[in-house]
Amino acid sequence: MESQNKAIKAHLEKGYTIDAIKALEMFGCFRLAARIKDLKDSGMVIDKAMIANKEGKHYALYWEVT
Repeated sequence: MESQNKAIKAHLEKGYTIDAIKALEMFGCFRLAARIKDLKDSGMVIDKAMIANKEGKHYALYWEVT
C-alpha cells in the first residue's frame, strides 16, 4: 500500500488526474478511494468530480488542489 500511495501521490503532484481504471492500469491499485483517503489523511489536499461516461456510469476523478 505504501508504494501505491507514493506512486499515486507523485502522479497527482505532477498535475495529473487519476481515476480507478488509471490507478489499476498504472499502479495495480484496486482500492483508489482508500489510497486517496490515506493521502488526504497525510495532509494532501485532493478534490474530486463525479464523471459520467458514454454508458451513463459514474466514476470519481481525483486531482491535487494546489
